[in-house]
Amino acid sequence: MKIPFVDLAAQYRSIRPQIQTAVNGVLDRCDFILGEDVAAFEKEFAKWAGAPNAVSCANGTDALVLALRACNIGPGDEVITTPYTWISTVLAITLVGAKPVFADINAANYNLDPDLIVKKITRRTKAILPVHLYGQSAAMDVIGDIAKKHKLLVIEDAAQSHGSYWRGLRVGQTGAVTCYSFYPGKNIGAYGDAGCITTPDAQIARRVKMLRNMGQEIKHKHELIGTNSRLDTIQAAILRVKLKHLEDWTEARRKAATRYHRILEDLNVVLPKEADGSRHVYHVYAVQVPRRDAVLKKLTAAGVMAQVHYPVPVHLQPCYKNLGYKKGSFPITERTCSRILSLPMFPEITEAQQAFVAESLKQALKK
Repeated sequence: MKIPFVDLAAQYRSIRPQIQTAVNGVLDRCDFILGEDVAAFEKEFAKWAGAPNAVSCANGTDALVLALRACNIGPGDEVITTPYTWISTVLAITLVGAKPVFADINAANYNLDPDLIVKKITRRTKAILPVHLYGQSAAMDVIGDIAKKHKLLVIEDAAQSHGSYWRGLRVGQTGAVTCYSFYPGKNIGAYGDAGCITTPDAQIARRVKMLRNMGQEIKHKHELIGTNSRLDTIQAAILRVKLKHLEDWTEARRKAATRYHRILEDLNVVLPKEADGSRHVYHVYAVQVPRRDAVLKKLTAAGVMAQVHYPVPVHLQPCYKNLGYKKGSFPITERTCSRILSLPMFPEITEAQQAFVAESLKQALKK
């Protein structure tokens, strides 16, 4: 048996007629750039997210860059974030000319540790950028209180957490801006790159909308130095179909996670924990294992396509050598990076597939 890390084909088969109808509609209209499905998706996603405004863009990295720019964050500013994330989070800060400042993570849920954020605040700090990693929200009530006290913006990276909650509020309902990725493997993914921001601030939404389209609100009148980061209409049409299924897929992920909890609890692994008051949406089912690289090699040989998110923390990436961080700067992050292992997780995963993963992991853990 071979178990893919994510089975996009299985999901496509389940909705193929709906996808084909949506795509054919765009082809018939030939409104490929900022067509009617783009505006419709933005309206529907804003309603789903519980946000007054949603603006789509070309990808999740651009969503972060556009959000930072719309909030006037740039050279001379500092943004506090996590070193345990996909590098796009930090690249976005660098790309607007600001300086990323790292705080270590909470060992239990891998998100920014609020107790460590305050120590990183300086007179140059402009924003906190938490990442809701693996599908679980950061402690947004505490982070929000810190931001309010120090007059900082909160810009959320929700690329992995579509539909997660913290203390009764959906991710995206507390920060100044929330950034989403719709990369194909996400909980709601396009069939190509795609991204979006949500915000309660109409002016921020207006600026993002202009920035993503060459800095113009009225054609040929360029008020800002913008870029080309428009969501393709075909991708918007696909996302409109998938959005209707997202809650069902989320519940399927949560049920699969419960099965993993049960069948893995007796193994020598650290299982993911759902924090009190949190709704984890399990974009990734990440466990910690001893001798991680050897275990991964055995799983791959057995046909289990596990992955590692992330083997090298951002502060130790060669491109960020100039920040001056060394090995040992963030011990919880570094220990996690050496032990973390992501098991196959997707809404369509079957009990038989999960049983095979569990047995393969059991065998791989043997010395």
